[in-house]
Parts: sequence; structure tokens; C-alpha cells
Amino acid sequence: MKVFIPTPLRSYTGGRSDVEAAGTTLAEVMADLDRRYPGIRFRMVDEQDAIRRHIRVWVNKDEARRLDVPVKESDEVIIFQALSGG
Repeated sequence: MKVFIPTPLRSYTGGRSDVEAAGTTLAEVMADLDRRYPGIRFRMVDEQDAIRRHIRVWVNKDEARRLDVPVKESDEVIIFQALSGG
């Protein structure tokens, strides 16, 4: 499936804004991304296997708040990195 990568994480993908990944759940997709682009999962998923609070993940038009969300090969996964500051 196609996965859209936010600008701050593109250093892991060689600058690519969209990449391919496989899996039947969002957790499997994140694991596949990490196999293909080592280190990227840690930037999106914390030590408790939860999506980091500054990361937003959408599967098609629905926000995914957990990694057990099922996905299909035809889905698009969009990853956003929230901006913060003051």
C-alpha cells in the first residue's frame, strides 16, 4: 500500500514523500516500514506500542489512533507530524 511520509521523517526514506509498505494492520505496516527504512518506526511509535502524541495517522479518510486498525493493500496511509512550539 502507499504510505505518505511527512517532511521531518523523509531523511529515513531518502527524501521520498511516498513509499510502499505491506501489512494487514497498521502495526504490521509500521514494522514493514521499519524493515525497509530502519529507525523510522521509533519516530512514530513509542515504547508502549502507541502512536506518539505528536504523530497523526490516517487510513484513507479515517484517523487511526491505535496500531490494531486493519488495513487493506488498496488503502492509503497518511502520516502527519504535528507542529508544536510557543
